[in-house]
Amino acid sequence: MSKSILNFLILLPLFTFYACGQNNATTTKNTAMENVISKPENPYYSNTDTSKLILSDEEWRKVLPPDLYAVARQADTERAFTGTMWKSETKGTYYCAACGLKLFKSDQKFVSSCGWPSFFEQDNKKSIWFKDDNSYGMQRIEALCGRCDSHLGHLFDDGPAPTGKRYCMNAVSLDFVPDAIASKSNTDTIVLGGGCYWCVEAVYEQLDGVEKVVSGFSGGRVENPSYEEVCTGTTGAAEVVEITYDKSKTNLDEIFKVFFTVHDPTTLNRQGADVGTQYRSVIFYKNEEQKKAAQSIIAELNKEVYNNKIVTTLEPFKAFYKAKDYHQNYYQNNQEQPYCQMVIQPKLEKFEKVFKNRLKKNN
Repeated sequence: MSKSILNFLILLPLFTFYACGQNNATTTKNTAMENVISKPENPYYSNTDTSKLILSDEEWRKVLPPDLYAVARQADTERAFTGTMWKSETKGTYYCAACGLKLFKSDQKFVSSCGWPSFFEQDNKKSIWFKDDNSYGMQRIEALCGRCDSHLGHLFDDGPAPTGKRYCMNAVSLDFVPDAIASKSNTDTIVLGGGCYWCVEAVYEQLDGVEKVVSGFSGGRVENPSYEEVCTGTTGAAEVVEITYDKSKTNLDEIFKVFFTVHDPTTLNRQGADVGTQYRSVIFYKNEEQKKAAQSIIAELNKEVYNNKIVTTLEPFKAFYKAKDYHQNYYQNNQEQPYCQMVIQPKLEKFEKVFKNRLKKNN
């Protein structure tokens, strides 16, 4: 079980669950998001971990290919004009090829006549550090990875505005991920039901890393049911939200922590005054990863937190049916309505207090 989940379990008894809101508490952001690049042969590689990495050259030799080891650990220099990276203008992100730290974005890059990938600015002040290099009878400034101290290249004062700097990098020291590929590989969806979908939608729309929330229906026996049909409680469908999220900014742990914080998972087919199977607490899992993650947190919450057993059901995902347009962004469009003020607003305030460090920056 991850450290952040354990912290969450310790804090959760401080919450008093009820239909329209809970007391405040704090939470810890889970930084173990998923890698953009997979390198199973290198267990130290991470696109999200920025903690200092100190390994012996012998350990590096075991996990790096020979050409990368020569440059990263022995400060070798690759031949100029090798490959296409030096002149590429494709939009994307550049990472340290040894440890995975984010170093540059493509909008910090320029095409230089030197024959090596060149940048005028680094991703942040900690991504690269510098030291004097007096080798080969020259006075230069060496650029090294801020996480693993790998040699990247050199820094010169002949770059373009606005910095006037030229980060002259060895291409072998860089991993590049185009924006289109990163967006596709880093996006996933999960379908959740926690009572009225207007409430759940309003909460997840504020969570950093969530790209889109759509209200609709899932489960049951009727194909593409209407809102009126679902409200009868006879279709077997549940009011749900389909959440699309960026796995490099949030993950299933956090998605589920929010889920179990803003609704009561111990009341069967009910959230406050909303009663019926259509308001059941449910997770529609699309794969074994989602199912196991849900089973894990439910087991821990039952063991460590709740006196009453969690009744959240885990159901295999089959289809999602989008509700009509007037149900989308309902809270944002109807904040003066009594239901929004008395039911949705307290849930939203609870979320904003507990997850205050995880709100989208425009909030």
